[in-house]
Amino acid sequence: MTEDAITDHFIDLLPGGHFEVADDNTFFFHNADNKFPFATLVTKDSEFDSASKLDRPGVFRLNIGVGKETFRALFGEQEQTDIDFTALDRLMPHPVYGKMYWVCVINPSDKTFETIEPLIAQARSLAVARDRNK
Repeated sequence: MTEDAITDHFIDLLPGGHFEVADDNTFFFHNADNKFPFATLVTKDSEFDSASKLDRPGVFRLNIGVGKETFRALFGEQEQTDIDFTALDRLMPHPVYGKMYWVCVINPSDKTFETIEPLIAQARSLAVARDRNK
C-alpha cells in the first residue's frame, strides 16, 4: 500500500477522525483536538528514531498505539532484542515506542494491512476511551 492509500483508508474507515501532516509525517487523531495520535505514518529518520532506516527511497512506517493487552498478545512480555527494525511488510514492536505498546510495519502490503485493520480500529477506540476518562 502507498502512504496516500493508507491515509485515504483512515479517512474512510474512521469517520470523525482528523489528521495533520508535519515535516512529511502524518499524525492521525480520533478528533480535531490533536492531543495525541493513535497512529502515525513516518517517512524519515530522526535523531531519536533511526532504527528502521526510513531514509531509504520509498520507505515509510505505519505506527499504531495498540495498548498493553494487545501488544503482549502479539509479542509477549519479554523485551525482544533480536528484531530487524528495517524489515519490510512485517508487524513488529515500534523500535522506540514499543515500551508504550506501539506496533509498526514498514511499507505494509495490502495483505498485511488487512491483518492490522483491527489494530487500527482498536487504537482509535483506546484514544476515544482515554479522552472520555479525563
